[in-house]
Amino acid sequence: MNSELLTYIVFGGVLILALVFDLGLLSKKNKAVTIKQALYQTFFWVGLALAFFIYMWIERGQVLALEYLSAYLMEWSLSIDNIFVFILIFTSFGVKEKHYGRVLLIGILMAIIFRIIFITVGVALVDRFHWVLYLFGVFLVFTGYKMFTANKDEEFDPHDTKIYRFLKKVLPLAPHDGDGKYVVVENGKRMYTTLFIVVLMLAAIDLVFALDSIPAVMGISRDKLVIYTSNIFAVLGLRSLFFLLRGAVSKFDYLQQGIAIVLVFIGIKMLAEKWINQWLDKPTQVFISLGLILICIAGSIFYSIFMKKKGTPPDVVDSSINDG
Repeated sequence: MNSELLTYIVFGGVLILALVFDLGLLSKKNKAVTIKQALYQTFFWVGLALAFFIYMWIERGQVLALEYLSAYLMEWSLSIDNIFVFILIFTSFGVKEKHYGRVLLIGILMAIIFRIIFITVGVALVDRFHWVLYLFGVFLVFTGYKMFTANKDEEFDPHDTKIYRFLKKVLPLAPHDGDGKYVVVENGKRMYTTLFIVVLMLAAIDLVFALDSIPAVMGISRDKLVIYTSNIFAVLGLRSLFFLLRGAVSKFDYLQQGIAIVLVFIGIKMLAEKWINQWLDKPTQVFISLGLILICIAGSIFYSIFMKKKGTPPDVVDSSINDG
C-alpha cells in the first residue's frame, strides 16, 4: 500500500468518525446551537484539520503539508465570506433558529458532493489540457479585482436569484417550513417546504463560491489529495463557523479585500509559473504563498476590527438572530 492510498484511507476514516461524532454528540435535532457549542464545534473541526496537517507532514513531507495548510486557510477564509450570504438566505425564507443546524448540515453535505464532482472535473481538465491553468489564472485575477472594488452594500435578495426562480418553476412549493419537514403532502399532492428550498440554495450558492476557491487551491497545489482534503475540511467546518460568527461576520468589512489580494496573487502566480519555477524552488514558493495568505487574511480581519467602515448594517445580522 503506497503512501498516498494510505493517506486517503486515513482521511476517509477520520471523516466518517468525525461526522458520526458531530451528528451524535454535538448536534441535536430541532435545538438551537449556542455560541459555546459553536465554539467547541469550531475547535473540533479546526483541530481535526490541523491534526491532518501534522499527519501529512509526517507521511507525505513538508512541502505537501504546507501546501495543504495554505489551501485550507484559503478555503477557510472564503468560508467566512459565504456565511453572510447564508445568513441572508435564512432570514429571507424565515427559517426558525431551531432548524438551522440540520438545514446547514444537509446543505453542506450536498455541497461537498458537488465540490468533489467539480474538483474531479477540474483536475481532469488540467491533466489533459495544461493551458486551462492559464484560464484559471486570468479568472482569479479578474475575480480578485472585481471583489476588491465591489460595493459590499449591494443588496442580495435570495428570492430574486436564478436558482430560486428555477426551483419555483419546476417544483410545487409550500409557503411554510412543514414544522421541520422537507416534504409534505397537502390535498393529496407532494409539496416541498421552504427548508427543502433553503438546503438546495445553500448547496448551489456554495458551488458558486467554489468557482473561485477551487481554481485558487489549484494555484497553490496540483496534488489531488491536497485539493480534496483542504476543500472538504473547510466546508465541514462551515456550519460551526456560521453559528460562531453570524453575529459578527458583518463587522469584517475589509476581509473581502484581503481575500481579493490573495486571489490576484495566486492568479498571477499561475500565469507566471514557468518563470517563477526558474527562480524559486517549490518549498520557497509554498512558504511565500502561506505567508501572504496569513498576512492578508489576518491583517484584513484585524484592520476591520480596529478601523470602522460603512459596511453592512448590523441590524441585518441582528434581525436574523432575533427572527430565529
